[in-house]
Order: sequence, then structure tokens, then C-alpha cells
Amino acid sequence: MSKPLFADVILPLPLRDKFTYLVPASFEPNMKLGVRVIVQFGARKYFSALVYRLHQEPPSGDFDLKSIDAILDKEPIVNQAQIIAWEWVADYYCCSLGEVFKAALPSALKLESQSNVSFNPNFNMEEELTGEEEALLLMLQGRGQANIKEINQFLGRNSSYATLKVLLEKNAILIEEKLKDSYKPKTIGVVKLADQFSTPKAIEAAFEGIGRAKKQRELLEYFLAETVFSKESQNSLTKKELLEQTGISDAVLKAVVDKGILMVEDVEIGRLIQNHTEEQFLYELNEAQEKALGQVKDGFQSKRPVLLHGVTSSGKTEVYIKLIEEVLAQNKQVLYLVPEIGLTSQLNNRLKRAFGDRAGIYHSKFNDAERVEIWFNILEDKEDAYQVVLGARSAVFLPFKKLGLIIVDEEHENSYKQFDPAPRYHARDMAVVLGQIHKAPVLLGTATPSFESYFNARLKKYALVELKERFQGIELPEIVVADIRKATRQRQMKSLLTPELYDEVKHALEKEEQVILFQNRRGFAPYMQCTSCGWIPKCQNCDVSLTYHKYRSSLVCHYCGHTTSLPGTCGECHSDDIRTKGYGTEQIEEELGILFPEARVARMDLDTTRAKRSFDQLIYKFETKQIDILVGTQMVTKGLDFEHVRVVGILNADQMLNYPDFRSFERSFQLMAQVSGRAGRKNKRGKVVIQTSQPTHEVLAEVASNSFDLLFNRQMLERKLFRYPPYFRLVKIVVKHKNRERLDLGANQLAAALRKLFVNQVLGPEYPVISRVQTWYQKEIWLKLDKNKQLSPAKKQLMDVIGQIKGLPNNGGLIIYVDVDPM
Repeated sequence: MSKPLFADVILPLPLRDKFTYLVPASFEPNMKLGVRVIVQFGARKYFSALVYRLHQEPPSGDFDLKSIDAILDKEPIVNQAQIIAWEWVADYYCCSLGEVFKAALPSALKLESQSNVSFNPNFNMEEELTGEEEALLLMLQGRGQANIKEINQFLGRNSSYATLKVLLEKNAILIEEKLKDSYKPKTIGVVKLADQFSTPKAIEAAFEGIGRAKKQRELLEYFLAETVFSKESQNSLTKKELLEQTGISDAVLKAVVDKGILMVEDVEIGRLIQNHTEEQFLYELNEAQEKALGQVKDGFQSKRPVLLHGVTSSGKTEVYIKLIEEVLAQNKQVLYLVPEIGLTSQLNNRLKRAFGDRAGIYHSKFNDAERVEIWFNILEDKEDAYQVVLGARSAVFLPFKKLGLIIVDEEHENSYKQFDPAPRYHARDMAVVLGQIHKAPVLLGTATPSFESYFNARLKKYALVELKERFQGIELPEIVVADIRKATRQRQMKSLLTPELYDEVKHALEKEEQVILFQNRRGFAPYMQCTSCGWIPKCQNCDVSLTYHKYRSSLVCHYCGHTTSLPGTCGECHSDDIRTKGYGTEQIEEELGILFPEARVARMDLDTTRAKRSFDQLIYKFETKQIDILVGTQMVTKGLDFEHVRVVGILNADQMLNYPDFRSFERSFQLMAQVSGRAGRKNKRGKVVIQTSQPTHEVLAEVASNSFDLLFNRQMLERKLFRYPPYFRLVKIVVKHKNRERLDLGANQLAAALRKLFVNQVLGPEYPVISRVQTWYQKEIWLKLDKNKQLSPAKKQLMDVIGQIKGLPNNGGLIIYVDVDPM
């Protein structure tokens, strides 16, 4: 008798262990690594789990081993390279494989159970029931079953637990857990002629069967003219096309189908939009680009990642396209990462022009069904599969089989970092690991490298390639630093604009050129304040002031979404003199409408780009000069290419320079250099005006002279002295609790335990700038670990200590998570 087969599976739960299940003998021939299976976990819950390992080693311990209930896939939906990458993410970022599994797969591929309630047919309805109980049972009898949400809606309450508990005790209802599969293939109705009517004589008989039904005859005549008697070799029409072209109702078609003459089949179609774009001629590179391309290839030969440091508008994208062309000629795949979904619109158009339908997009604004189809498109490597995938950070989890190149554009962007929930990975660093797994070259491109990447290039871990001149010899923009305090003192301010910026905007509009104004705050005003006592409306859930949104006429918390109406009087002294303080993109848009009434002004921020296609529409309008002035947050800084922009204004540089973070100067330089790079990209030199109260600040001088190396060298001295990255590894431990005293106790216990293990390497616990978010108080503990020492043992010790602290009395409500390399 052969030994039984066991499967270790990964559950989509934050559990560090893998769980073993018995594989029924009937399932063994179809059981493979990487397929999804249905397993029972706990008393009633069912999940789709991923098969991680197959073996014949029975688990130790005296317990009843559960069996796998079903196999969902004929072939693996996750390959071995992905599992290796998942293991690295789980180990490096101190999380579980289950959390990586949950983040990696599209939601529609992760089945979870939900409680369904049904009427017990053996129950005697003559028993004594309340009116509510009887109504619910009658509803269940009629519907067959309902889930908890539907029952809550029926009873008109938030929780129906008490009623269900009574009915369960009376044995009147049955509760079961059923799996909900959210992915359904998209289908379309296709009309065909029934097989028995394939000859002329049979068709004549079909018309006899219809008789005098005029509409049915018209429908059949049109169908036959477009299929059987048409020169086009087609044997079917879509139901939609047939009904629209004939103007005949669905009921008429149903009558013909009922007579067995026509039949309607549901045919699966893809949701992916294929425009069948013709591939076009690729641009020729100039001498500087050709040189950079050769150096990039030399770097690839050394098996190192390559950092392409090219100034804004130097033509890095054309270098990428040349590399992609060579990889596709080898019939390999390319992953092209961008930090923001918004960038995919312009870039996708450029890639489509170069590579047609071989290029496609993957990001979180696609719905679940679309993401599943892209997943299988790449996994199954079909004839029409994407070979170039343009995507945001989640695209690193796609099931590539023959990855030949990874491009990380704007590699410095902190949008590549996943902040919440776990895994808190950095897509740039994961891309480097992915390149090692697939033996694929990795290219990191940017005009303003992250200090970590530039440091690695200095150490020769990365190959460094520099592209120092703009395409077609266009000069870098002229940068002017405007003093807000001086202009205010001399009463020269034009609303929010200094005279320097106002004049440049005015001249640009007169010449029918475009303007971009950058302010990294959305809303009308960051907060409101009582002028009498200083009271500021704050969020009831978070330790943060509420932002005033004028278009919604409300105060909004940007952390939890809590919204409240405008206060008529002060919450403390009841004064009615409450005024807005500061300004956001919404207020700037309004003020520009007054200053430049003839100009067409638009706003690009989270509020105006929430809808799926809204960002694309805004970009299109700006590209086609339907917008004169674009006001935006960080979205306008990230790699967008506009031909007619001559003036860029940074309205408040102080906000970036004075942010309390050791990376504030690095990020300030990056943001200002990037937004400046939107000016004068074609034909003529642009101009940038930076408004500030600190005109002599050294970072502003470095931005004006594009002196990245000067900033880098100066900052490295400080980073080394104060033990910050890239010389040391930072690990942030966040401790959360809804009770402040319990939080203080647990955080102090954890910090004390860590100090015993990591001597002189522990900072905190301290409250962060925002100490309460979504009703949870939080404290932070920071570890500074030596980069030259083994990190895995240190992180294992850290996770063990966290487990011990959470197990102590009174710590049951603590939430503790680890963020490695926080941004």
C-alpha cells in the first residue's frame, strides 16, 4: 500500500506557519505545486489555499488531520520563481507568506467563506415566534438562503446576531460557510443556426415553421443574409449586433430559438482592450543616447543592476524602448515599473506606438476581473499575451515565465514603497531580487537618484550610466528663487503669487504657452482656526486637523475620511470668526480664476482623479492645449511630458524643506528638480520660479544649479555621523492600541526587551507626529542595524520578542507590526 500524500499549504492569513493537509487518493493525480485548493481552517471557515509543498511525511502530534476538499485549478497559477520571490519578501520584510500570498494574487483569485443562513425544513412553524423571527423565517423560506449582510438589511439593523442566536437555539435555521468566487469570465451571447438547418431544403422548412410571424421572418432573413448567404465566411452573429441591426426585440429572437431554428450560446471573451495598434517606426537615438545605451549594455554584461542617471527630458524613455525592442526580438518578456498609475497613460501610448498590442498595463485601478485576465494572459503565455507589462508596484507579483528585462522608471519615488498593509515591500528592491531570480537585467532610471541607489553605484554594486544633456540640445530651465517674505513686506504679492511668478504666468499666457503650478496640499485650506481663542477643528478619530474642501462645503480628515459640516461657531469660545489658514490646490485654482479670468485652469490631485479614466482625460486635455494652467500635487512632478509648458511655479518650497525627516532635503531636491523638469521640454528653454521664505537655503541653490553630487556628498557626511541609511539599516516597529495607557505599557515592555538584544541600537518608544489614526493610538520604536552584519538572525530575534510581548497579560489588544527600510 502506497504512503499517503500530504500538502503544505499557504493560507491568505497573517500566520507565520504553513499548514499540512491530507491529499485524498482521488486528488493525487491532479495535485501540483502552485495550484489553489479548498481547505477547512478552524471549525467553520473555508479558504482557497496555495499548495506550497507535497510530501509523504506525516505531521507529528495527536490530532485529526483534515483533508483537502477540492482542487480549483488544473494547472498551477503561481510558478516556482514567484514562490522564491515571495519567500524573500516574507523573510526580508518580516511578514508571513500568507500576507504575501494575499497581496500578490488579484482579489478575485482568493476565495473566502461567508456565512449563509437557510431555513431548517424540519422546523415546525407553529412553535411560538416573535413577529420579527417569523418574518425572517418566511423570508428564508421564500429565498432559500441569505447571508448576514442581507439579513441585517432585511431587519433594518447593524447586527442581527441576537435574533439568529435565538432561532439557532430553536433549531429553526441552518448556518453554513460557503465559498464566494468573485471572478466570473465575461461572456457574450452569440447566435447560430441550429445544426439541422444547414441545407437549403432545411432552411425552407424553417421558414415554413415560422409561418406568418412577420418579425420572426425578418429576423431569420437578416441572420441568413449576414451569415449563410454572405461572402464573409462567418456562421454566427452576436446577439447584440443582430437585435440592434434589425431593431427587433429579444422576445422575437426567443420565439425563433424556442422553435429550434436558431440557438444562442454564451461565449467567453476577454475584458482586456486590444486596439490592434499598428507598430510604428522607432525613433533614432542621438549620439548621447547611443553612448548611454552602449554603457547600459556593458553594465548588463557585468550582471549588475544599472542606474541610468539622466537629466529631465534627456530621452531616457527612448533608451528604454531600444532595450525593450532587443529583448522582444529574443521572445522574452519585459516588466516596466512606474511609481504612479497616472504615468501609465502617456507611457502606454508611447509603448503602443512602438510595440502595438504586445504592450499592456497592470495596476490597481483595473477591476478584479480585468486583473485576473491579465494574470492568466501572462501566465499562459498565449499568442496574444502581453510581452511588455507597464505597471505600478503590484506588477512585480505577476507570473512571468521568461522575463528578459526589468525597468524601474523614476526609481527614487517613495510610491514604490507599500506602507499598509503587509507586506511593506519596496518594489524597486524587489525588482532587483526578481532580476536575480529570473537572471534578467535590471535598469533603474531617474533624473534624481535615491541616495541608496547612488550610494550603491559609488560602491560599484550598481553600474552607473549618466545622460547629462537634454534631447535636441534644449537647455535645462532657468530657475529663479522668489522671496515670499520680501514680496509680502513690500505689498507686491498678487494673491498667492510673488511678482516674479505672476509676471511669468502672464507672459506665458500671452504667448499661448502653458503653465504648471505645484502645491503639495489638496483641498481649499489645510485647516480652519478661531481668531479669538485659536481653536482648530480636529478629526474625532485621528490626531490631525481637518482640511477644508470648499467644493464639498465640508471638513475632511485625509487619514480616515471622516467628514463633518463647517462649524458655524467656535467649539470653545463660540465666536463666529473662524477663518481658513494656508492654501491647497482648490484655493489656488479659485484664485487663478480671479487673477487670470481668460485662462482655462484645471486641478490635478486625488480629488479630481478618483475615477478610472479621469487622470487620462485630464492629461489629454492638457496635451491638446484645452487647459492653460494646471495646478497639481505630486502627481504633476512624476515623469509627465508636455510639449507646450514653459513656466513652472513651486508655490511653497518651505513646506518640503522644513518637514521633520532625515530625508527631507533629499526629497525636497527630488521634488523640485522633477517638477522643474516639466518646463521647456520642447523647442525653447523653460523657466521655473520657486517661492520661499528661505531664499538663501543651500538646497535651493543646489536645485538652481542642478548640483546633485554636491547635495549627495554633504548629506552623506551627516548620514554617516548620525547612523542613517545608506550606512545603516532602519527598522521601524509600530505599536498600536485603542487605550493609551495600555499602549504605553506594551511599547515600554517591547523597547526594554529589544534593548537587551540590540544594545545602543534602539530609539523610542515615542509618539509620531500624528499619534492617533482611525481611533488607534500608536508609538514607534526604531532600530538602527549595521548593514555589514547578518540581518536575518536579527529580524528573527525581533519577531520572537514581539511574539513574547504580545503574549503577556494585558497585551491582548496590542497590534505590533514591523516596517523594514521605512520611507
